[in-house]
Amino acid sequence: MNTPSAADRARAPFFDLRPLAYRLMNEAGFATLPSPVVEDELRQWESNDTPQGAGDVGVRDLRALLWSSIDNPSSRDLDQVEFARREPDDTIRLLIGIADVDAFVPRGSATDQLAYQNTTSVYTGIETFPMLPRRLSEDLTSLLEGEDHLAVVVDMVIGADGAVQSRSVYRAQVRNRARLNYDAVGLWLEGRTDIPPEVAHTAGLEAQLRLQDEAADRLGDLRLQNGALDFETIEATPVIVEGTVVSLSVTPKHRARYLIENFMVAANNAVAELLAAGSAPSIQRVVRTPKRWDRITAIAASLGDPLPALPSAQALAGFLARRRAADPLRFPDLSLSVVKLLGAGEYAVVHAGEREEGHFGLAVQGYTHSTAPNRRYADLATQRLLKAAAASGPSPYTESDLEAIAARCTERASAAQKVERTLRKAAAAVLLRGRIGDTFDALVTGASRKGTYVRLLHPPAEGRVMRGENGLDVGDAVRVRLLAANPETGFIDFEALGG
Repeated sequence: MNTPSAADRARAPFFDLRPLAYRLMNEAGFATLPSPVVEDELRQWESNDTPQGAGDVGVRDLRALLWSSIDNPSSRDLDQVEFARREPDDTIRLLIGIADVDAFVPRGSATDQLAYQNTTSVYTGIETFPMLPRRLSEDLTSLLEGEDHLAVVVDMVIGADGAVQSRSVYRAQVRNRARLNYDAVGLWLEGRTDIPPEVAHTAGLEAQLRLQDEAADRLGDLRLQNGALDFETIEATPVIVEGTVVSLSVTPKHRARYLIENFMVAANNAVAELLAAGSAPSIQRVVRTPKRWDRITAIAASLGDPLPALPSAQALAGFLARRRAADPLRFPDLSLSVVKLLGAGEYAVVHAGEREEGHFGLAVQGYTHSTAPNRRYADLATQRLLKAAAASGPSPYTESDLEAIAARCTERASAAQKVERTLRKAAAAVLLRGRIGDTFDALVTGASRKGTYVRLLHPPAEGRVMRGENGLDVGDAVRVRLLAANPETGFIDFEALGG
């Protein structure tokens, strides 16, 4: 992260991005404030914070287990906790506790209707717009440290080869013993920092996290063998101090993020398998076999590393691994190009007895979104399906209901990504608008009739080359001068300087 000096920041007048964030959210059709009816429901829940079903028969008491969570330091909408135990045969039993949001948000309630309208939390870096009111997502339904909560537990047994040998689901009471953050745990697991104090001060937690890391390695190794794609894209988020954008931060990938990624993929795949075994329909997240495989093969050929004519996740995974090692500086831009060519994911209903195409990038056949019901409506709907299946009860949704939910979630996810992308660009423009005339090192990330685009190395902002672009091609290193930066539009313009 490269932070401008106080003198640099003083050159740019203050620009408040929050009104822009609210305007973009409203224009995109998101509800940014709860309705009076939702507020009434919240007051009722606040007066009795015992969720529906807390005393039901079959709810296990697992509060004595050493549960912990790993998330961003600023996150309060905690959806998952994890626990692992080594079994006598050297398998690892992995439990993923997922916040039982349905216990507080009954289907058809005003709060449920609000969640359906938005379908997703939107993380702009300027302001977080939660799918559910904060009193729920950041308190009553959040698996905060030191509090008892209801959870839906996905219970998996992982073999030495990474295969999930068995899977089950049940409801339980859990207590998060340690709220950990990605960077502290990740750097420690990689041996780059000392043990985090919250780990050192919790008896047994160091060994517990080491075991979780081993379980994640087992799962991850098998996914890589099956062709899971390992990308590294740069999405710079603003760092804001006293309302001012002071820098752009790029989220690093390290062992803690891989750990949680592997756990969530395994849990979501297990939920898909459990629903299929119960002959229940499900909503799955699908990334189909890429139709633009020919363009991906053309990029690979231009780099002297040809791919087969027919789509192959394993071959593409190998290509990406080789390019990461050969050219780490340009790998994020190659990753972004391949991600775009793979195409956007979508939510699709998988009917009882059918097999979906699966998730090409994750190398799994069935993949629900089930592990973030505080943040995504598809996960909340899947939680209701899963609870009904576990209780051998009827499905809470018809297949036409699920079709409507899947379509709504796909459309809203796209709208959320557009808002987030626009605000990232606006934040970069705010950071740079006091530096008109300055020069920067950059890489060319796009070159076509639509324009030539570059990404600065420091700070990692992107913009269009308006002068001197002739002869530039993707991957070229170039020196550029900043011509303009408009926070309202997010447009940043550069001039390419000759060698």
